[in-house]
Amino acid sequence: MWNKELDITVTKADEHQRKQKPDPTKLGFGQHFTDHMFVMHWNRERGWHNAEICAYRNFSLDPAAMVFHYGQEIFEGLKAYRGQSNEILLFRPQANLQRMNDSALRMCMPRFSKDGVLKAMKALVYLDRDWVPATEGASLYLRPTMIASEPAIGLRPAEEYIFYIIMCPVGSYYAGGFKPVRIYVEDTYIRAAPGGVGEAKTGGNYAASLKAQSEAKKKGYAEILWLDAIEHKYVEEVGTSNIFFVIGDELITSPLTGSILPGVTRGSVLQLARDRGFKAVERRLSIDEVYDAHAAGTLRESFATGTAAVISPVGELCYKDRIISINDGKTGELSNLFLNELQALQRGQREDRHNWLVRVA
Repeated sequence: MWNKELDITVTKADEHQRKQKPDPTKLGFGQHFTDHMFVMHWNRERGWHNAEICAYRNFSLDPAAMVFHYGQEIFEGLKAYRGQSNEILLFRPQANLQRMNDSALRMCMPRFSKDGVLKAMKALVYLDRDWVPATEGASLYLRPTMIASEPAIGLRPAEEYIFYIIMCPVGSYYAGGFKPVRIYVEDTYIRAAPGGVGEAKTGGNYAASLKAQSEAKKKGYAEILWLDAIEHKYVEEVGTSNIFFVIGDELITSPLTGSILPGVTRGSVLQLARDRGFKAVERRLSIDEVYDAHAAGTLRESFATGTAAVISPVGELCYKDRIISINDGKTGELSNLFLNELQALQRGQREDRHNWLVRVA
């Protein structure tokens, strides 16, 4: 765990190390990185040590570093927003750090103090606060990551790790407008099985999804909807997001049974829905039930939730060559409601009833 006496050294980037900031109207996603990063190291003898905020730089790793051979790697994704009166706000960072510690436990990696890392995160964002975009829909994306750095060949948990945080300004996910996406229901490949690492945010989960993703895109679909690994019938996740369906008077999402990621945005939507008195339930939902609801006229809408898009409405599903249009391919009422509520919350424009916001500056 975190060494209580560990101090964070701050070394500001020299003038020649500072980068030209990108055009705020052409940010894209994950293309431009800020001037500074946070780094700390762990080994069995010293625990976490050498914590520093420094100029953004490359790593030098031994070719035998165990991350390359056995995949011990976890990461997170969260955002900082420029709110009213120019204040900088983080949205639910403690939830992301708790999930990262949960991922570390599953992947046999060392955990850390959430308070200690949050302190470092706030200092890093404050130092690079000029990188937080002010343009509508834009934000500063944070990517905390941990990798096994010990140089050794042999299957076992590593005894050396590097934890780091890098940041990049990102544009509005909906630069082309808030439009429903077309989704292909994957019934051949699987994302994760019970007892596996589906609930951990680890790189292998994403690498394993690339083939199915690329095949769906060749068919003209933006994302894939994963089904369960055993019966290939129960809805689990969409791409890198959680999925919700509105059937009758129920807002339904998959339960956290160990094979899907416990999304922070997912949890936020469930809480906001219950605050408003909606019947928000976590239960197993088969793809056949979804199609039957469409046939019966009770499938009202569907949307995905995640850090990048916040809310992504679903306009079409394709399952075994059977195509259905959801809400006539239009954005639904709840998709709009939750997008507006979450974006207002993230920028400090509405009451923070659940103390989700952390102010940086």
